[in-house]
Formats: sequence, structure tokens, C-alpha cells
Amino acid sequence: MVAVVHQDRTNMTDAEWQIRCDLAALYRICDLYGWTDTINSHLSARIPGEPNCFLINNYGDLFGEVTASSLVKMDTDGKVYAKNGAFNDAGFIIHAGIYRAKTDVNCVMHTHVRAGTGISVLKQGLRPISQDALEVYDEVTYHEYGSLGSYNEGDALGVTCQKGECLILRNHGLLTIGATPQAALQRMYALVRACEIEVIARTLDEPPTPIDPEVVKDYAKRNKPKRALPEFGIKEWRAAVRQIEGRSTDWRQ
Repeated sequence: MVAVVHQDRTNMTDAEWQIRCDLAALYRICDLYGWTDTINSHLSARIPGEPNCFLINNYGDLFGEVTASSLVKMDTDGKVYAKNGAFNDAGFIIHAGIYRAKTDVNCVMHTHVRAGTGISVLKQGLRPISQDALEVYDEVTYHEYGSLGSYNEGDALGVTCQKGECLILRNHGLLTIGATPQAALQRMYALVRACEIEVIARTLDEPPTPIDPEVVKDYAKRNKPKRALPEFGIKEWRAAVRQIEGRSTDWRQ
């Protein structure tokens, strides 16, 4: 058993506790979907009312072990506000850089799912060849592989995030951002699905049937306003939470 660090709730606001519960649920949902890489890769959420502070997993915990009180609170300068909490250096660099650059972003998801990483190594990358791809295609942008040991890489990621909400990190993996955990999750789900279908299509003996470019544009035009709504991803989130509740509810501890 891993010794999970639990933080004291005494000085927490209700808003902080709620976002802790939501982020812990997000880790459990990713565990359910198989979007894990043992103790590596990371998800984070900005703390309401504290724009320079965010929550991230205690480094060493599996996604299925994360709870609301085990999450580590830190700020974008690297100061840790948690007793005995540990964080992944690359995780801090990625998430802090994005939060510094995008004040409207409150959740960041980074995964190493195989299909996404597979697409990240290809020059052409993701193509608009499926309905799943159209869900995110106009939000997709690419970030060239950089040294995650360098704080400059966090700033570079912040610049890339100005161009789109769904990042394919070249030779690395996937990253999505959102105003809420629900929005970030919905983008990641669609992005992973699009990458899975792209991988399948590339194994077949014939080229994919193209989607008319005008249809691609129209799809993006109709979907963009929906993705900007506060309720974006809420219904899908509630369904996912029901799934993890079937396993346990201890992430709320």
C-alpha cells in the first residue's frame, strides 16, 4: 500500500474542497478509461479565488489512489502549500506555464495514451477523417518536443496553448485545457477517440474516405459556440462519475 498524504481541511474554502473532489474524480475517470502511465502523466486544476495556485497529484500515487485530500497545492512559482507532498518536476513545468499564460484555463490534462503518442510521432498527425476528429479538429495544435527539465518549456507550452485547446505534443503525448475539468475531459475524450481512429485507418489497405472541406468548416462553426458554454461536458461528466461511483466513492476523502 502507498502511504497517501492527506491534507488538513481546516483552512480550506468550500470552493477549494469542491475542486479537489472534482480533480480527484477526474483522476479516477482517467484510471477507468485506461489513460494512465503508472505514476507518470498528470492532471491539474486551478483553485477558485487563488489564481496563482493549482492542485496536482502527489507524485508516486497511482491515478486510482488519488483522493481530494491527497492532492498537492502549489503555486505557479513552485511554492508547495502541502505537508510532505511531492510533485513531478515536469508536471509543474507544464501546468504552471499554461496557467501563467492562460488566465481563462482552470484545468489541464496531460496523458501518454498509446494512440495519442502514436499520432504525435507522425509528421502529418491527425486528419479530419472521422466525426470524432471533427469534434476537436479546429482546436488541435501541435507543440514541438522540448526539454521538460527546462522552465522555458513551460513558457513555450503557454504560447502554444494560445493557438488551441487540444495539443498534440510531438513525440510525447496529448494535452487538453478547459475552463472546467468537465470541458478538459470532454476534449480529451474526443481527442483520444480521434487518435484511435486515425491509428486504425493507417493500418488499412486503402486511403480513408475524405470528408468534404466545407463540411469540416461547417462542423467547426456549429460546435465552437457550444464548447464555450459553461455547461460544456457536464452531461458526459455526470455519466462518468456514475461509472466511478460503481467502483467506490473514496476519492471524496
